[in-house]
Amino acid sequence: MPKRLPRYCQITGKLMSGLQWEESDIGAPPPEKPLRVLYMLVVHGRAVRQLKRLIKAIYHKDHFYYIHVDKRSNYLQSEMVQVAERYTNIRVTSWRMDTIWGGASLLTMYLRSMKDLLEMTDWSWDFFINLSATDYPIRTNQELVYFLSKYRDKNFLKSHGRDNVRFIKKQGLDRLFHECDSHMWRLGERQIPEGIVLDGGSDWFALTRTFVNYVTYTKDVLVSELRHFYKYTLLPAESFFHTVLENSKDCDTLVDNNLRVTNWNRKLGCRCQYKHIVDWCGCSPNDFKPQDIVRLQQVTRPTFFARKFESSVNQEALDILDAHLFGEPEPGIPGLKAYWENSYHNMEGLKGLTDVTLTAYTSFTRLSLRKLQTPEQENRKSACSFSADGFPSSVELYFYDDRFQGYLVTQKVHPSATLEFWMMPRGSLRIVDQVGAASRIQSLEVGTEWDLKERIFRNFRGLIGPMDEPVAVQKWSHGVNVTVTVVWIDPTYIIAASYDIAVDTEADFTQYKPPLSRPLRPGVWHVRLLHFWELLAEVKFLVMPLTFRNKEPLQKGDKSLHAGPPRGQYMEQNFQALSGILDLPPRAEIEQEADKRSELMGKDLEKWADNSLSGFWSVGGICTKTASVLCPSLPVCSDTYWSSLSPDPKSDMGSIRPDGRLR
Repeated sequence: MPKRLPRYCQITGKLMSGLQWEESDIGAPPPEKPLRVLYMLVVHGRAVRQLKRLIKAIYHKDHFYYIHVDKRSNYLQSEMVQVAERYTNIRVTSWRMDTIWGGASLLTMYLRSMKDLLEMTDWSWDFFINLSATDYPIRTNQELVYFLSKYRDKNFLKSHGRDNVRFIKKQGLDRLFHECDSHMWRLGERQIPEGIVLDGGSDWFALTRTFVNYVTYTKDVLVSELRHFYKYTLLPAESFFHTVLENSKDCDTLVDNNLRVTNWNRKLGCRCQYKHIVDWCGCSPNDFKPQDIVRLQQVTRPTFFARKFESSVNQEALDILDAHLFGEPEPGIPGLKAYWENSYHNMEGLKGLTDVTLTAYTSFTRLSLRKLQTPEQENRKSACSFSADGFPSSVELYFYDDRFQGYLVTQKVHPSATLEFWMMPRGSLRIVDQVGAASRIQSLEVGTEWDLKERIFRNFRGLIGPMDEPVAVQKWSHGVNVTVTVVWIDPTYIIAASYDIAVDTEADFTQYKPPLSRPLRPGVWHVRLLHFWELLAEVKFLVMPLTFRNKEPLQKGDKSLHAGPPRGQYMEQNFQALSGILDLPPRAEIEQEADKRSELMGKDLEKWADNSLSGFWSVGGICTKTASVLCPSLPVCSDTYWSSLSPDPKSDMGSIRPDGRLR
């Protein structure tokens, strides 16, 4: 590690140059020589439609778009390659990296991308702006171009705004980190190089081509040694460019503003949620919701983008921005309130599935095909008989009006056809009317992948298997303090867990994941919420029997998977003494039946899985990709409002308009 580095900046002290809005910055005519922006899109995940919506919103034929897709996001990569084939000013990196949160690989990716872009002689750009798929513009392209043209020699980076000693400690810059196996390992302490000002803040920025060229090609000791220093630094992209610029001869070009608004709620966003990725605590911004949009109007500094947005959490916030930027949509446009997000695609093979999702999706197919054979339920004149051809082709999450509506399973079938099934979740919550403190309960849910920051289950409607670790979450209205008891009851009426939760006056949510021994017994579980042993609410959830183990059909040697925990006890403490208070039935006969089911294999096991899932999911609709001669009454998916093949004008990227935009 370098002990001392040269500082080329002639200005002493910390630079805190900022800009405020001027009346001339708003609604101004385009400059005589407008500059051209290079958008560096750093993306991962599966939210293809939201990413297309972003590109559509920021697109102009005069700008350039370079996309890096995380190495683990193959489906997204294939979709972006298809997009790039349609537009000459959109390209996807020919190489890919695993860019983990806080990792040194993120800075490496930026530096490599910058070198790529400088070597593209047919792309003449002036500014480098990085965006993620969860960013969105809050001002028009014309306003951005005018502003940057006015300040074309400035570099826009947001500083931390704290004293440097505190920043260095909080950011972990005085610690040595090493990235390996998609994890940032903390190795020990280190010294900060003397002679320079260490700075940092946000890793979202707008940089001039001149500065990008300097960072990429200079032989200065300052840059070469800082590259080495930041190779072993946590969150290097949040500090490297700040530090280089602030100590370079062009330090006077720094503007303390990254041109965007971030929706910080540190009470929710700073929960050390990245401990599984990095040996440090970090923060993450919250998603914008309609009530947060007012923040965009309260900012006095120039801003052109905001983050974060997630359509699977709230799409209405994006709709509000679109109306502001592009005008209100015309009445009758289809799909405006709908959102589809891919959960699985067969291009990834079965590695894109778990045993739980593979069991659920294949069961959804069987339930849907069975319904086609009962025409009276679908008001059809005749039955339609199909059989599944392999595993599902794809699965989409379907939302409408910001509510999860279910899974859409696409399946090839015999005789030759491709069908899409809509599987809708059934309600399983019962809230008992109460008065006083007990009336505060709003909802009770059980699931996995609870997001503390957004307060939702990322495993929508809880597809849960025997080896999962479910959590119970309660939502409350504000009121007087109350203490409640939560009881978990398994399908054979074993009381798996019982615990108390103190609900403070202003608590919105409470949650707890009891340390249950696994495997969990498959079947219908109950979680009861009680106040002085009087029932407040009860929710049922399903632990699915699995038809697959390690992506292969379950074998006889796997029957222990469905037999419940060792010795029939989920925790060290035995809670069966509460059976009388809870008015539970005798267990002996029910347990015998459960033990018999635990040995089921093949078609009998599939029947058990189907019957179990049908209690929590129903077939909401079936459509065909192309008109079916065998089953002419089936609607075509492109004409079916819920189908993932129906029109989605928000995200459909069409031809370039005469004004150079896509919308």
